[in-house]
Amino acid sequence: MKSISGKKLCKLIEKYGWKLARVKGSHHIYSKDNIATILIIPVHGNRDLPTGTLKAILKDAGLTENDI
Repeated sequence: MKSISGKKLCKLIEKYGWKLARVKGSHHIYSKDNIATILIIPVHGNRDLPTGTLKAILKDAGLTENDI
C-alpha cells in the first residue's frame, strides 16, 4: 500500500466532500452531510500514517487504495 501523510490525506478527503468539523490537538475531525460516520485523521507533521490506520480511515470514508 502507498504511504501518505496525514496532511495529504486531509486534502484528499476534502476533495471527496468531507468537511473539517474541528481540530483537537493533532487530530483533525471530519464529517459529511447525511453520513453518521466521522473521520479522525492524526496529523503529525509530514510523518506517514501507519498502514493499518490509513486502511481504517479509507474504509470509513468509503474510499479504496486506488483513490489515493
